[in-house]
Amino acid sequence: MRTLNTAFLKKEEKIQLILRQLYEEAGYKKYRMGKFEEYEMYLENKNFLKSWNIITFNDTDGRVLALKPDVTLSIVKNTHATKETAEKFYYAENVFRMDSQSRSYREINQLGLEAIGDPDGTTQAEVIRLAKETLEIISPAAVFQVSHIGFLLSLLDGLGVQEGDRPELLDRIRDKNLHELRKTAAELRIPEAAVALLEQVTSLAGPGSEVLQKARKLVITQAMGAALQQLEDLYRQLEEAGLGQHLVIDFSLINDVNYYSGLLFQGFAPGVPRPVLTGGYYGNLMKKFGRDLDAIGFAVYLDELAYLDESAGMAAESAEGAAANPEAAPKGAANAESAAPAFIPRALSCRPDDMLNIALPKGRLGDQVYELFASMGYDCSSIYEDNRKLIFENKESKVRYMLVKPSDVAIYVEHGACDIGVVGKDILVESKPDVYELQDLNIGKCRLAVAAPKGYQEDRDRVLRVATKFTQVTKDYYASLNREIETIHLNGSIELAPLMGLSDVIVDIVESGKTLKENNLEVIRTIMPISARLIANRASFQFKNERIRDLSEKVRKAAEER
Repeated sequence: MRTLNTAFLKKEEKIQLILRQLYEEAGYKKYRMGKFEEYEMYLENKNFLKSWNIITFNDTDGRVLALKPDVTLSIVKNTHATKETAEKFYYAENVFRMDSQSRSYREINQLGLEAIGDPDGTTQAEVIRLAKETLEIISPAAVFQVSHIGFLLSLLDGLGVQEGDRPELLDRIRDKNLHELRKTAAELRIPEAAVALLEQVTSLAGPGSEVLQKARKLVITQAMGAALQQLEDLYRQLEEAGLGQHLVIDFSLINDVNYYSGLLFQGFAPGVPRPVLTGGYYGNLMKKFGRDLDAIGFAVYLDELAYLDESAGMAAESAEGAAANPEAAPKGAANAESAAPAFIPRALSCRPDDMLNIALPKGRLGDQVYELFASMGYDCSSIYEDNRKLIFENKESKVRYMLVKPSDVAIYVEHGACDIGVVGKDILVESKPDVYELQDLNIGKCRLAVAAPKGYQEDRDRVLRVATKFTQVTKDYYASLNREIETIHLNGSIELAPLMGLSDVIVDIVESGKTLKENNLEVIRTIMPISARLIANRASFQFKNERIRDLSEKVRKAAEER
């Protein structure tokens, strides 16, 4: 038999072979599912999915089928596990999901592992150990982020926060958005002392032992103590297995509470702007299928490894050698100190280096932001040079500025081209990027408003025509008013639309109101106040945590002085 020559394989293909061997040796069996499942199952559990948009069709029997958007739901539906007998599967499947930015469907290459049932109480720890080993095979420098949803939910119980009030609070915590957290808590009339406690938990992130000690001081309920004990046990087990390096405990890591009820975790690899691995304990999902069983698993997003440099495949090759010769491998499948270096990323950001890459909006707001940052020690004098350059760096202060269109700042940060950026709240609400919203800079203040010709009288008997470049915000706002509208998307000169009969009203940014006045328009409703926000890429926040936190704290102090 010919031996397998892996030299011609892509790095993600090599890693997949290594991981499949790891899972097989751990006793996990290959699970294969069909390309199609009945749509009803996904419809009933749509909140569990990354996207609610699913490709469907009718088969010859008239059934509505779906092109699979998820594998876990299929495994849960078909498992034969019991309290006495566990089932352990791994899978290598492609799923089909809509991309949030392009609004087009993508085929996503996933490798995953699921364990259902835990008769001897060891399966949960085993799965998390395998998740950590998986990350170290991908990159010894990968960061493993862990949380326990029960700690936060039990805190909300102890503070008396009602179920209906929790979703918005949890969103704020997940985004590390302390300023909006305070605002939401005030609207819900949550006492100041309770808000302070929520802020502490939101900010509680860092190396395992350090964070666990601080978290112990915040426990106010027995259930919080039990959740924390699970985290402490997990940390100890990983340490004993030689897998404690690059482990971060972060209580802002949250997933859907209707499905997840225990430990949550995700992994970040240098150069990759999104998690390469996500997982958690989903006992609540099992209950939705009428099964009171322990269940935990994770998925590896192999396509994301394309962000890692082709020339630095030594981490995978080192792990491949360890898999072929397990006796020679260090404990824990990869030793961060002795293993080969991590992949060298193509991207400038999302990597553990000293340079802080900042997306700076062009124009007046960008000038204000730069002056603020320069006053805090993040100066770059070359930015004032008379040229058409878009990238400026100061190696002494270790900053690199990218000048980008204001509406594109969030895109650069979300996709990892920049570590942090400053963007208007209107852009964040419209595009909903998956980033941390760290601070309100208290500059660039204006409002998003509905404006109409002076003397305008709305006819409630017909569809309202609204011209705007903020189509999503506009739809959401009028949906909250139960008002049927026709949105007309424009990219500029919005004020012209009602003057030419193109629309009845407009939704646009209003600062002084001078432009409206000069065009015989006036504000008839304010949708929301707007100001500049500091945002951060979620992966960069792991690898450049100290630098980003330091800048964020300086921004907070400067904003409070305004």
